[in-house]
Amino acid sequence: MAQAMHGHSAACCNIPPIISKGYEPKGRYETIGGLKTYVTGPANASKAILYIYDIFGYFPQSLQGADILSTSDKDNQYLVFMPDWFEGKPADISWYPPDNEEKGKALGNFFQTTGAPPKTAAKVPATLKEIEAKYDSIKTWAVVGFCWGGKIVSLTVSKSDTPFKAGAECHPAMVDPSEALNIQIPLCMLASKDEPAEDVKKFEANLKGEKHVEIFGDQIHGWMAARSDLDDARVKNEYERGYKTLLEFYAKYL
Repeated sequence: MAQAMHGHSAACCNIPPIISKGYEPKGRYETIGGLKTYVTGPANASKAILYIYDIFGYFPQSLQGADILSTSDKDNQYLVFMPDWFEGKPADISWYPPDNEEKGKALGNFFQTTGAPPKTAAKVPATLKEIEAKYDSIKTWAVVGFCWGGKIVSLTVSKSDTPFKAGAECHPAMVDPSEALNIQIPLCMLASKDEPAEDVKKFEANLKGEKHVEIFGDQIHGWMAARSDLDDARVKNEYERGYKTLLEFYAKYL
């Protein structure tokens, strides 16, 4: 298990100041393969990242994260794509945490229907082909998933014919150590205090390839995506450090 790393190399990344409120996305929305898709980064980049959002869909914290990944490493610029898998019907953020029966039912129903992980995972290969048809400069793919998106990453990178060269999961939902047994590509997992630490450790132990697994011990499930409270200085710092860790991982393995 990696310890918190504070001596990051400045050479890797120059992340712009994190905006707590009123973030203005730098990318654009396009329709690709029938799905509304947030696209950010240089149009002629040869490396691309599929950004799989959490169940709450397009939130400023997630869009800002995609923008950070696209251009903060001057030596490794990426085209980043965030498809709207839920087609305009994400989960309601008020359902989380599911601290009463009504919220629990709503969340459970979402995971069984719109947000059933195998349903989205099955769409990923065709989505990449649609993107490549539009952006033919892309030669190499990575993937990152947040919360629910982390589960999609596990399901897609554990396949022997995965199109991804490196994967990452941030505060992943439904961590299943058995899925790690079939992951051969480099994988980064940034967990929060809310994921079962034992599952995270077992997942790490089962990974066969290169890996970076770290628990951000004072952060909540969602600190790098929709549930991130960027008004909190500590959260803001760890949000930035999380994205910097991803950039360093991709720079190493893509």
